[in-house]
Amino acid sequence: MSATSFVMGRTHTAMNSLSQEEGSTPGRAGESAANAVSEHSGRMALLVIDLQNDFLACEGAYARGGVTNSEALAMVPRVATVAEAVKRAGGMVVASRFTLWPDAQGHAMISSHLKALRPFLRDGDFAPGSWGQGVVAELLPHIDVAVDKVAYSAFFNTQLDWVLRRAGINTLAVCGIVTNGGVASSVRDAHVRDYHVYVLEDGCAAFSPRVHATSIEDMRNVADVLTCSDLVHRLATVWTDDRSSG
Repeated sequence: MSATSFVMGRTHTAMNSLSQEEGSTPGRAGESAANAVSEHSGRMALLVIDLQNDFLACEGAYARGGVTNSEALAMVPRVATVAEAVKRAGGMVVASRFTLWPDAQGHAMISSHLKALRPFLRDGDFAPGSWGQGVVAELLPHIDVAVDKVAYSAFFNTQLDWVLRRAGINTLAVCGIVTNGGVASSVRDAHVRDYHVYVLEDGCAAFSPRVHATSIEDMRNVADVLTCSDLVHRLATVWTDDRSSG
């Protein structure tokens, strides 16, 4: 199943309608955070940040430029397992896709900051509708909605917030790359928009373990930190309980 782009405006209504826990406090970790998942999972979305071919695939733009991330590649199967669990529990899966839009002459509009950081980027990289802009194959079948973004945050100048609210989502589990960039920016933007936020510690990656660990610690101020297996376990419990009660 191909993802629906933000232009199409497709939404997916969560099957359950559990209200958000009153007085929840960001920053819970481990088991205490995992135990809270059941109160939010019925209106949960998994937000997958920038797990795209041009970032990760061996034929992609970043690999061509010699910039690879083995941690990001290793986490893709874990993220796929979480996506399956979220959908089974009645939630939805949303992907952000970093995009380099072409100008009137067809040249990629690359910010000066990014061009200095990644001088190998060229016309056609991350182009709208291209293979490189697309979500990696392992995750593509799980994606319900995809939003195209031009900066770090998946909320900046996109219709993500509109889609989530129309779908009745009040809780986000966030994963993807990079921990200190797109993930952290999206997590904070979700927090200020009053979503309950979980960060999947082993579902994110940065270009160094130290930067990843520091970013995870910083996000504990605005989000609950879980592992992928923590979330899958709690969602499986919710799904089983829902079927039993039905």
